[in-house]
Amino acid sequence: MDETTTRRRHRAILAQVEPVAAHAAALPAGMAVVERGWLSANAVLFDGAAGTAIVDTGYGTHAAQTVALVRDALDASGPGRTLDRIVNTHLHSDHCGGNAALQAAWPQARTAIPPGQAAQVAAWDEQALGYAPTGQQCPRFHVDELLVPGGTVALGDQQWQVHAAPGHDPHAVVLFEPASRTLLSGDALWRTGFGVVFPEIEGGDAFGAVAATLDLIESLAPAAVVPGHGPAFTDVADALSRARRRLDGFVRTPERHAHYAAKVLLKFKLLELQRAPLAALVQWALATEYFGLLAGRYFPDRDRAAWIGGLVADLQAAGAARLEGGAVVNM
Repeated sequence: MDETTTRRRHRAILAQVEPVAAHAAALPAGMAVVERGWLSANAVLFDGAAGTAIVDTGYGTHAAQTVALVRDALDASGPGRTLDRIVNTHLHSDHCGGNAALQAAWPQARTAIPPGQAAQVAAWDEQALGYAPTGQQCPRFHVDELLVPGGTVALGDQQWQVHAAPGHDPHAVVLFEPASRTLLSGDALWRTGFGVVFPEIEGGDAFGAVAATLDLIESLAPAAVVPGHGPAFTDVADALSRARRRLDGFVRTPERHAHYAAKVLLKFKLLELQRAPLAALVQWALATEYFGLLAGRYFPDRDRAAWIGGLVADLQAAGAARLEGGAVVNM
């Protein structure tokens, strides 16, 4: 897609940005939410007294689209506007993959991340950051500031509280604006659940951290939640109830979470590639560390190639993929 087409497409997206719901508490002034496809996290744009900012920047293969989206938002704000701040709720590749491109386009922009992996970013340790084990990509970026839990960050015209939100990612944070009671939840809470609990894949015990983060969100009593994926929502109590039921199921049957995690990782790769030969996709998964961890811990008696083929079949049955000749096609 050429730059003109990309910018035209994102002008249309920005033109469609609307309030979360008619009955929702008013969102903070100068804040716009752009819901993106599942390969890239949603983008939240700010323009106000604290300057301009973006919270979460999508996947690396969508970096040009992210830059075009931000450029059009800045152009709409007035001549000469630049991006002042880049913020990440956590450092999974679909939330920070656009950082490097935005830093190149606006070198003066300061980038803020949660503190837990600042050293790994400085050393660019793709193993510790999780990009190598998941078979995902993230262009290298630098960090200027830390989002320290218990502190605040200025976005738009407001001070947003920074709260630790471990579980899905042990270093994640959520951002909360108390006047409007708006929560940027990252992958800690979606309308229909929450993100894969990655520390569990690595052999840790993080379901309790997920429960604690859900309790934190309930205690904040948000009126509106802008999640990292999917639409913003206001029926927070229902979303929390759904998330807790889902978590209870994972606690009772950890293999269920492992199967879900494997399907998510495979679907994510398919979202990136859009189309791949079945044999090549299976070989990619066989060579990707997290599939080995999941198979070894939860499905040790299964033939791994057959297990991965079964995951493809599950995606096909769910309408998330289709087989076309010898290729798997994203749907």
